[in-house]
Amino acid sequence: MVAGTGTGTGTGTYNRLAMTPFASPVRHLFFTGKGGVGKTALACAVAISLADAGKRVLLVSTDPASNLDEMLLTKLSNAPTAVEGVPRLFAMNLDPDRAAEDYRLRVLAPYEGLKTAEELAAIREQLSGACTTEIAAFDRFAELLGRGDETARFDHVVFDTAPTGHTLRLLQLPRAWTTFLDTNTRGASCLGPHSGLTMQRDRFGAALAALSDPQQTMIVLVARPNTSALREAERTSGELRALDVANQMLVVNAVFRATVPDDRVAVAFERRGADALEAMPASLRSLPRLEVPLRPFDMVGLSALRALLADEQAAPIAAVDPVAHVELPRLGALVDELARGDHGLVMVMGKGGVGKTTIASAIAVELAARGLPVQLSTTDPAAHVAATVNGVVPNLRVSRIDPAEETRQYMDKVMQRKGAALDEEGRALLEEDLRSPCTEEVAVFHAFSRMVAESRRGHVVLDTAPTGHTLLLLDATGAYHRDVLRGISQADQSRLVTPLMRLRDPTQTRIIIVTLPEPTPVSEAAQLQDDLRRAGIEPFAWVINSSFAASGTRDPLLRQRIAHEHAQIERVRRDYAKRIAAVPWVPEEPVGRDRLRGLLGTTPG
Repeated sequence: MVAGTGTGTGTGTYNRLAMTPFASPVRHLFFTGKGGVGKTALACAVAISLADAGKRVLLVSTDPASNLDEMLLTKLSNAPTAVEGVPRLFAMNLDPDRAAEDYRLRVLAPYEGLKTAEELAAIREQLSGACTTEIAAFDRFAELLGRGDETARFDHVVFDTAPTGHTLRLLQLPRAWTTFLDTNTRGASCLGPHSGLTMQRDRFGAALAALSDPQQTMIVLVARPNTSALREAERTSGELRALDVANQMLVVNAVFRATVPDDRVAVAFERRGADALEAMPASLRSLPRLEVPLRPFDMVGLSALRALLADEQAAPIAAVDPVAHVELPRLGALVDELARGDHGLVMVMGKGGVGKTTIASAIAVELAARGLPVQLSTTDPAAHVAATVNGVVPNLRVSRIDPAEETRQYMDKVMQRKGAALDEEGRALLEEDLRSPCTEEVAVFHAFSRMVAESRRGHVVLDTAPTGHTLLLLDATGAYHRDVLRGISQADQSRLVTPLMRLRDPTQTRIIIVTLPEPTPVSEAAQLQDDLRRAGIEPFAWVINSSFAASGTRDPLLRQRIAHEHAQIERVRRDYAKRIAAVPWVPEEPVGRDRLRGLLGTTPG
């Protein structure tokens, strides 16, 4: 076990890694964990250290909302690109949309000249849904996990993954698709134009073997020293072991030590982290561990990424002039507007780890406290809304969209509705079809649609999955919208309301984008806003969460971070948000009704 103290000389070397598995790593390194814990920064830092040590390294982001470009200050694509300033390091984004289009072209190619334009258009339409995007991204992932022409020249492939729920889905797919293809003896209709997947059976099998081989693959569980991040790491570790992916280590990022003994915020920040580490689950304690200190600088650029894992501070903490509190409205001002109607949908969106669950829970609890009936739910497989509310609140009902349970219920309904009219062979074919991994995407979309419909009768607050996963869900919503309208007369369309129409209606749906006052979360939130606007959905407000600038502190490291916060807050206010609210970092974990309501606050002075 490594506590991260190292034996370095303070010269900016990577001795901090000398006694960890990073000193002589396996070929594939997967960085995963709850959103916002620093997976991308750590993946970049380790990849750079390996390249600096003479290894040829490919750094791959599997996150649909990747921010590798911003951190490395390099324009990336769907193919390996050399990172300037780091010889032997190449990086790329696994772009789901680009992978889906490439996949569609490969599927359509054999039919060119053999089918009419209308028939080709019909096949392309079959390949337009979220299932195709997932299949294509997985197909590309399996290719990179092998030793094909693209990856054979690299000594190491470092995967910067999406937040946990999305990543577990990705790592489960090799087994899911291999099992489906092995047991699909009747040519299940779900595959349709995806039938070419059967030709990739060997690739999928190789991907599964590589993931479960400790000599080839190591999973790096990244957490911060807080209860929710460590709980998520524990859950992920167990689910990966169930997939026979047992070679794991733990990195605890942003460990803070206060230097001003009488500073209430700094002392509470250190205590909360220490308490979380002290209560760390035994299954995590048994793993090799590296602790990385909180740094005062933003993780953008090669200098910052190289300094992240240095044994000593790369430069002394600079003195920062006193900075005033941020003069922004607090969350209560937004809730005042949300409470004016008797129903509606509030969707809380943003990058993983920015505090969506906390903000969604605080809004729901406050609406319920005002006597309004509220349902609080989540589309995030890794979310913990019930644990955040932590008790019974009058007028509030807490639920979640559980992918496994929704899939089971969806399969049962389809078998009852369609299977009754089929013979034994037909029912067997239908059941086989429904065992496809695509079924989960369809089932989750149906559950989401029900939630949207329920907002016509009361207030529904929806805590969403991290950005990339949510955008895939919105893609499915758009595909359903187009499918429903196809072939319907203009008169009939005027009487029809699809889930996408409700999301576009600002009187029905309020989108709240949550971010942290840091460059990467703000950039990703801005990209999310652009994606929503392209879908015809206009965000209602932005919330800047966990702001030290809004809470105040005299600790020199935290004050240096506050100086960076101000630049990001001004950026949001100037360039992006129509409405804005700030939520300060609070000394006590915001769990339970009273603490959640405490986040609503008043305008800071």
